Amino acid sequence: MRLRSGVLLAALAVGATAGAGHPQDKPDKKDPQSSFEPRSGPGVGQKFLEKFVGDWDVAKAFYPRGGGEPARTTGECKQEMIHGGRFLRSEFVFGTGAAKSTGTGLIGFEPATGKFTSVWTDSRQTRMSFRQGRDKFDGERIVLYGESLGGEPGGRPSKTVTTLEDGGNKIVHRQYAPGPDGRERLVMELVMTRKPAPPAK
Repeated sequence: MRLRSGVLLAALAVGATAGAGHPQDKPDKKDPQSSFEPRSGPGVGQKFLEKFVGDWDVAKAFYPRGGGEPARTTGECKQEMIHGGRFLRSEFVFGTGAAKSTGTGLIGFEPATGKFTSVWTDSRQTRMSFRQGRDKFDGERIVLYGESLGGEPGGRPSKTVTTLEDGGNKIVHRQYAPGPDGRERLVMELVMTRKPAPPAK
């Protein structure tokens, strides 16, 4: 199972305590499961993800390993918070007709560790791709890393950096992979521009 970008992806003014743990809710006597699996509420990461909610125009560029002009395509994305504001779900559509492809991203934040985890599925393959942060959320960007699970062949290590720009009206995802010289090489760039709000009725 290969790990890569989903979704998934800052200008939240929080300090070095951005990843501080969120207190778990007390066990609910009406919910027997809570004694075994205590409930937990959203934290600063979810507050940041809320800024990604909305409808977006998407421009995607893939950069060839050997250099040259990137392959470009456009699409649309709808993002919403689900499960009581705990996760951000992203639904992408690229192209039309026979060239149409779809993708679904899901990203969450664990207040206890201060880290994000994402999962991505799409209509191009049967693999599910997972990515996770290594460091606590710094309040400004989401940095996720992908590698192979269980030593599965074919996976390539990568890093995805997601920032929120232009006053919350633009999301930029950039995916990097190590090049032959060990330096990071830009593999993919996804620029999402917020669609104008529909006119009031």
